[in-house]
Amino acid sequence: MSELQINTTQNVKIIFSAVGAGERLLAFIIDMAIKIGYMLVLSWTFGVFDNMDEWSQIGINTVLSFPVMFYTLVLESLLEGQTIGKKALNIRVVKIDGYQASFSDYVVRWFFRIVDIYIFGLGFFVILFNKKQQRLGDMAAGTAVIALKDKVTINHTILENLKSDYKPTYPNVIKLSDNDARIIKDTFTVARASRDFQTLIKLRKKLIEVVQIKEVKQKTDMEFIDVILKDYNYYTQDM
Repeated sequence: MSELQINTTQNVKIIFSAVGAGERLLAFIIDMAIKIGYMLVLSWTFGVFDNMDEWSQIGINTVLSFPVMFYTLVLESLLEGQTIGKKALNIRVVKIDGYQASFSDYVVRWFFRIVDIYIFGLGFFVILFNKKQQRLGDMAAGTAVIALKDKVTINHTILENLKSDYKPTYPNVIKLSDNDARIIKDTFTVARASRDFQTLIKLRKKLIEVVQIKEVKQKTDMEFIDVILKDYNYYTQDM
């Protein structure tokens, strides 16, 4: 698997594993088996229509084949980028810009299946030679398929766990940007883990200057910086 960097809406860079052709092919086979099973059940169940005239059979077959035709489009839209095959392999379609893929993105991917799958399996070979493991439909929609085995936790973002009754201390934290908060949290996390007190002191002084805090109400630098991050989340979580 190759690595795929996604910049989230909070200016956080998260590294995912882009799924290669092998796993995507296996997911496709699982989905295809489900479609074939559906068609076999139909042939056994609706065999009574064999005596109908040709046009009636064509009409009924067309209607009954809709679930097969729109299987991928409908499931990816409802399951946020997954079909049953993708769910079984724990992989998902995402936008490479960090946003959730929209219905129109899924439509583009679904439409390009005509080229990617049904024209000599072209998409399979495109994936093999593409750094982001994208097929043509992914390129057109700006999407990629990633592995979900390494789940992203709150520690990978600028988010903080806040209690429902949390009361902020420093309203001026809104002077910070998402990128500022990310840098502060990254620096704070590393300095706290390594007990780098000099860096914590410098970080506290810089925050007091930028946020324009007249009185620090916490006893330690760690407590102060932790409150700054929580306050920032409190004031910006609904913005």
